[in-house]
Amino acid sequence: MQATTATATTENRIPVLFSPAVDFLAFGGSALLALAMLPIGAALGVLHADSPRWMWVTAILLIDVAHVYATGFRVYFDTDELRQRPWLYALTPLLAFLVGASIYSESVTVFWSVLAYLAVFHFIRQQYGWVALYRSREGDHERLGWWIDAIAIYMATVYPLIYWHTHLPRQFTWFTEGDFLSLPTWIGVVAEPLYWASLAAYFGRSIYRGMRQGAWNPGKDLVVVTTAICWYVGIISLNSDYAFTVTNVIIHGVPYMVLIYWYRWHRSSASRDSALGAAEVHAVSRWKTAAGRLSLFLGAIWVLAYAEELLWDRGVWNEQDWLFGWATFGAGESNPTIGSRSSGFGFWLAPLLAVPQITHYVLDGFIWRRSARRD
Repeated sequence: MQATTATATTENRIPVLFSPAVDFLAFGGSALLALAMLPIGAALGVLHADSPRWMWVTAILLIDVAHVYATGFRVYFDTDELRQRPWLYALTPLLAFLVGASIYSESVTVFWSVLAYLAVFHFIRQQYGWVALYRSREGDHERLGWWIDAIAIYMATVYPLIYWHTHLPRQFTWFTEGDFLSLPTWIGVVAEPLYWASLAAYFGRSIYRGMRQGAWNPGKDLVVVTTAICWYVGIISLNSDYAFTVTNVIIHGVPYMVLIYWYRWHRSSASRDSALGAAEVHAVSRWKTAAGRLSLFLGAIWVLAYAEELLWDRGVWNEQDWLFGWATFGAGESNPTIGSRSSGFGFWLAPLLAVPQITHYVLDGFIWRRSARRD
């Protein structure tokens, strides 16, 4: 995720991406929710156990998988956008399948490792993208400042991942067991002081610019601090599948869904309301329209997410019988190896089901960068 069009600043020159309230709820609210889930999990006795069913539904199905399909509202459900780069949008999923199937046919382990590292790169780049957006809204073009900001947000995500790689195995995985490579512990020892120094430099610069120049950028600060806290707690402090899931997924998926909804509907409806005039726009009708659009948006991506997970479970994993057990089209306990390479079509099923997320990872690096240049 690189950049998009949005409100530039508030009247007091504080940079925002959406609006002050929405910015805080998207970034601060999602982080507070993720962190609040930790004592709740401890109280329920699931903090150091496998993630419970309700957590799998809310965090994985309704956020992690669903936010992938939100990209469709930015690209594939927008005919104007499709006309802009038809070859990119047509070839990306096709190539994703062909390359994925080629790798999967040679090695399932390598397939999941490649997919895991592609996802990791995407997660890291999205956090950097938010920082870049806030810098753009502020008009901060200082080169040294860019280096300080970039190193800080990258270290906030990369160092916890280094720690993970140097302390394998953990009680959680990205996708499957063994999808990360083990690294020597000295790499983590070297990276740790760089991690703390980069965050100190970032907040030192932020406070200095705010106190001396009045150049406060609280949204950017919020992204950096919530990223640092959630990734550190979820990966380093707590060796817990539950903790990793809530801290990793919520702050990644929720802001992205806000971004897509805001880009797809809020800006256009706000412009139309302004053109019509206050006398012709009723608050109740606007609320009903917004509620309908939000219901359509969430309903569509949730249905698509459910359909994908249904196919994953019945065709590959066979782990969620309590949710998908009604579907017995050749999978389930009667044929638990339907998604394996040895079955008739197993070699292409997993690569095919991975196409939406790979497409999301790839296109996310194009669509927002181009929007920023038009802004």
